[in-house]
Amino acid sequence: MIQTSLLNDLAVGLPSGVRLQRMVASLRAGFGCDAVALLALEPGAVDCLRPLAAVGLTRDALGRRFPLAEQPRLAALMASREVVTFDADSRLPDPYDGLIEGLKGQALAVHDCMGIRLQQEGRPWGVLTLDGLTRGRLTRHDRSRLAELVPLLEASIRLTRLEREVQDLRHSHARVMRSREDQIVLPDPGHDDIEIVAHSDAMRRLLDESKVVAQSELTVLLLGETGVGKELLARRLHRLSPRHGQPLVMVNCAALPESLAESELFGHAKGAFSGATTERTGRIEAAQGGTLFLDEVGELPLSLQAKLLRTLQNREIQRLGSDKVRKVDVRFVAATNRNLQAAVKEGSFRADLYHRLTVYPLLIPPLRSRHEDILPLAGRFLEVNRPRLGLRGLRLSDEAECALLAHDWPGNVRELEHVLGRAALRAAQVAQDGHGIAVIHPESLGLAPTDTTSPGISQVTASTPGAGIPRSPRQASRAAQRQSIALALSQSGGNWSRAARSLQMDASNLHKLARRLGMKACETHGQ
Repeated sequence: MIQTSLLNDLAVGLPSGVRLQRMVASLRAGFGCDAVALLALEPGAVDCLRPLAAVGLTRDALGRRFPLAEQPRLAALMASREVVTFDADSRLPDPYDGLIEGLKGQALAVHDCMGIRLQQEGRPWGVLTLDGLTRGRLTRHDRSRLAELVPLLEASIRLTRLEREVQDLRHSHARVMRSREDQIVLPDPGHDDIEIVAHSDAMRRLLDESKVVAQSELTVLLLGETGVGKELLARRLHRLSPRHGQPLVMVNCAALPESLAESELFGHAKGAFSGATTERTGRIEAAQGGTLFLDEVGELPLSLQAKLLRTLQNREIQRLGSDKVRKVDVRFVAATNRNLQAAVKEGSFRADLYHRLTVYPLLIPPLRSRHEDILPLAGRFLEVNRPRLGLRGLRLSDEAECALLAHDWPGNVRELEHVLGRAALRAAQVAQDGHGIAVIHPESLGLAPTDTTSPGISQVTASTPGAGIPRSPRQASRAAQRQSIALALSQSGGNWSRAARSLQMDASNLHKLARRLGMKACETHGQ
């Protein structure tokens, strides 16, 4: 039965996330277990696993990382090529304590667990784990069945990798055709940034688009509200570019004192001003051969905007107090949370510089429009805080998850990070159980009601690459539906059946709606 399902999936074209998610869903159904997870080694690492697909685990588990040094069960799986089972009475800590659906924040009681290491091209690739929450759920026969399925499982993973490589080759071919006249040197495709958690369609499209533009020499302008992650995307553009082996120099234009800004950016000659006792290289020259990231570029004074325009046009600079013109080879990436079109109309930003910077604009969507990313991001931030607080586990209660999904996040990802950092500290002090697991409840989050009319950035037309409308009527409707469901769940103590009755809905329809809104994991949803 399982073999047939896996073979059928191999025979059809599926998006990579959907293929892997269907694989773990088939395994849970075939083995009758409660949770199945597929974890891969982090790119470039041999001692840390990250979930790629899972059923039966909480949504925030997908954003977490599992260092082998802290997870003896996963380490045992990675050390063996055979199916490994753990006795129901094993005292080894379970990596999924508090991460099982319906048992959030609780240490797992006696249960069955088994798994196996999977390989690709003769090298360890990751692990597959199966958990049954009652003694005897997984049998010796199940162990033999899992061993027989390994070739099919590894074939599914291999097919997923090949499909991604074909997609990369298509993008690469298109870039080569576009760049022949410019003789741009293209590197091999790199790994995605592990720092950027992207489970929503909007963020996945943004990462795909940024991967393509990274290979070019085009000037990129990153648009987005405060806290959406513009700096992370700038780092990604540099890492995936042909200049990745050269410097990435980051400049916060808003923090440059106006009296010293020209010297900071362009450098100065000896004696250019009082105190200039030596010649000094500016930030632009420091990025020679690499990338210069101009954060908050809209805060540059007009006097500097003219000099920056000349550099963008002619790729040359002139140090303050010097007549010598110097050529520079720098790729420019800029970012702003301001509406530069409005600034141009007001006269505080040069129109010619605006057009030079917006060669390729990329709009980063606010967190309120990509709710599918909230819980995976939360899991990532909690996993960062957990070892700092000396905890074995740091989990979200059902009510806390609902509160996170209902919040409008005017401060975006940065606000989420800070909220969870404070909540983790509070939970560690007052809610730690005897197993070293702290549970975060809504009161620890300290979330205040937010105004749903958040500032938007509409600086480029809808036909411009990377552009979009911050909050469409459809997005507003989805946000209202999520808030309604989250409130009902909070009032019903996380019970979906009672929440459905309070919303005058059938329970199965509520589950389907929640899955479409990204509030609940779905077996056919790509991770």
